[in-house]
Amino acid sequence: MFLPFSWILGTSHWTPFDINPFDSFFQGLVGACAISVLCNLMRVYYFIQKCSDSETETKGKPRSSSPGTDVSRDWRSTLQLWSLAVLLSLVGSRVSSLIVLEFSLRAVSAWVSAGLDANGRGLDLLLIQSQFSLGCGLSCTMFFLHQGAPHSSLSLFLAAALSWALASYSHSLWIHVARLYPLHSTERYCGKCISLLTSAHNLLASLQRVVILFFALASVASTATVYDHFLSQKDALKFWTPLTLCYTMLVVYIQEDQNRHTGPQALLHIVVLRLGAVLVLMLTVGDWSDVLHVLIAFLGEAVCLLPSQDLLQAILKEEEDTQVSRSEQSSSHRTKDNTKKASDES
Repeated sequence: MFLPFSWILGTSHWTPFDINPFDSFFQGLVGACAISVLCNLMRVYYFIQKCSDSETETKGKPRSSSPGTDVSRDWRSTLQLWSLAVLLSLVGSRVSSLIVLEFSLRAVSAWVSAGLDANGRGLDLLLIQSQFSLGCGLSCTMFFLHQGAPHSSLSLFLAAALSWALASYSHSLWIHVARLYPLHSTERYCGKCISLLTSAHNLLASLQRVVILFFALASVASTATVYDHFLSQKDALKFWTPLTLCYTMLVVYIQEDQNRHTGPQALLHIVVLRLGAVLVLMLTVGDWSDVLHVLIAFLGEAVCLLPSQDLLQAILKEEEDTQVSRSEQSSSHRTKDNTKKASDES
């Protein structure tokens, strides 16, 4: 009955799932929960930084909450979580692997570029842009690890339950911090807020290390998946080598463009360039189901980036404050040098 449809899609199965739908959904839920944990912990970090800056500027004045913080968006966070779980479960392992390898290549390019050394926002922006790639990496890695496992459904269910518990805890931590941290950090009777007061400055660096380690592991699974599906055919390397070189040049161009421009429009422009290149690649070497999965990935990136505008504004504000402090320090050093030189001449 479904043979004509399968032939049109160029695939042997008519569903958009690589495995049965329940396992695919569990994989997508694990990836969505990982994205939720990342965003919640980043919000906690930037909120505490904003409170610290506010306390430094206005010592002795009572504080209520940080400006620009909206904690009444529980339904939006829930909607984003379930939307990402569905979208990640629909994206196949082939496209997920390419998205992971593409982001890993772009992260390495960011490390090498001079812009990352020139300012501190390089890794922070990469964390925001890595959300959907992080979900794809988890989904692809779990697909790779559970291939042929006798009790894969049970293992995926347990992984999804653990991920859900971690995401719920991180969300409750963010709600607690956003509502009560300004009070508890001064009164010092809440264990959570006291712990964050002493160790929150290392939170972002720890997140960066964990994400880098994860992408290093996910790249192994993605490379194996890409080899099995794309590079195992005869003379495949002769075809993929020029495509890889062209894509590397595009990644370098994207990194330079990101160093010149920042903002929501710039991030969306980068997403269109990235996934547009993957779409052209799938039109060349993939089948119609891969093209459909790339289009779904466009929706996933939008679901991740559009609600993250507060994080982007926090990063840009922190960069602006850092530049202002550096300019003030340099001007004070110049004033001291001029004063010292004038005293020596007199």
